[in-house]
Amino acid sequence: MKSTNYRTFTNGFKASFVMKTIASALSYLIVTLIVISSFSGCNDRVYEKVTYTANLPVYMDFDTFRKSVTKTSGRALENPGKIYFKDNYLFINELNEGIHVIDNANPAQPVDIVFIQIPGNMDIAIRNNILLADSYIDLVAIDISDPLNPVEIDRIQNAFPNVLPILDYTYPVYGLDFTKGVVTGWETKEITEMIEKGSNHGRDMVLFDGFGAPSIGSAEVRINPVSSGIGGSMARFTVNEDYLYAVQNSNLKVFNISSTPGMTTGQDVMLDRMVETIFPYDNKLFLGTTTGMVVYDLTSPATPTYLSSFNHINSCDPVVIEGNYAYVTLRAGTQCNGFTNQLDVVDISSITNPFLVKSYPMFNPHGLGIDNKILFICDGEAGLKVYDATDPQEITQHQIAHFQDIKTFDVIPVGGLLMMIGSGVLYQYDYSNIDSLVLISQIPVVMP
Repeated sequence: MKSTNYRTFTNGFKASFVMKTIASALSYLIVTLIVISSFSGCNDRVYEKVTYTANLPVYMDFDTFRKSVTKTSGRALENPGKIYFKDNYLFINELNEGIHVIDNANPAQPVDIVFIQIPGNMDIAIRNNILLADSYIDLVAIDISDPLNPVEIDRIQNAFPNVLPILDYTYPVYGLDFTKGVVTGWETKEITEMIEKGSNHGRDMVLFDGFGAPSIGSAEVRINPVSSGIGGSMARFTVNEDYLYAVQNSNLKVFNISSTPGMTTGQDVMLDRMVETIFPYDNKLFLGTTTGMVVYDLTSPATPTYLSSFNHINSCDPVVIEGNYAYVTLRAGTQCNGFTNQLDVVDISSITNPFLVKSYPMFNPHGLGIDNKILFICDGEAGLKVYDATDPQEITQHQIAHFQDIKTFDVIPVGGLLMMIGSGVLYQYDYSNIDSLVLISQIPVVMP
């Protein structure tokens, strides 16, 4: 009896085991069929061989990049950009290469004394004797106590992440890899690859956010030393007390620069629009964006606070301020997709409720400046235009001067001296007698 029960139990166990094995095999077979079916589906994809022209990044390794700030003797201007003025020195950006330091104590005879090589430089600001500059992805601080011997003393790495140099927008970018180093340029090449039909594969379309004179009385143009200098209206850097503010794409970046070395990165202010320029006035920041002017309060400098905005159609728009008025130029033919060329005068007497006073048609305005109600406008190929802006309703009816046949970019007017970057020349004018503006010097640009 015991033997029969044991045999029955054993046979039952074997039958159960066989059934489980069969079930497991069937499950495996079903999964295998599904996998095979999936691969079969992949094999149905269509691939094609394509050849196209692309921008290939040129890299500089990080170690070399971060040892590349050096000084050289003064050199000719070739491709000037932003300008900055402090303590009778003029600092002129050479696009993507560095900064010309010019002794401008005698504006009739400016002297190019040194060139600071800073790869990827576009913007400048100065606090006390510390020059702050972007270098592609980094922020560098350079001691200029002795302008002839500038020395890098501090750096914030990756202050401006993923910055790319200007490229030919008509071609895609191929093989971009930020881990390989800093992108310092582009090589245009034909690429051939097999790609799945309808895909981009290695191609990326990159959107970017992107120049024998009479003497002049030194008492009229010599400026007393101040803690920070004066930038043009096209600036993207500005200093206020212990902070540097920089605009990048749709961010307002904040840096504590109270100690150098020892700079620190603050909290970014996220904006809902693309920012082009920044202008400080009365403890506030006036941001020129692609869709209008935005105002931030600096009562708490580490955390700028939104105050108001004045909106307009899409256009690049530098801003300058004096008294109760903001002056904004809008121009067409840029990456901002604008089709309007005009000057807007905005009443900011109620800073939380700015409103348009009047618009004036212009040719193609770029930078502008104002000093004691004298308004200077760089109207592109239409030249430099100077107006008495005492009556904001009648500005163009009171034109003081028009210097034609100059393609103008940006200006800094201060204490009777106007410094202007144009295509081919840095111009300086004496406007201490506004009825008789006089060209006192010019530094020619070496054309490639």
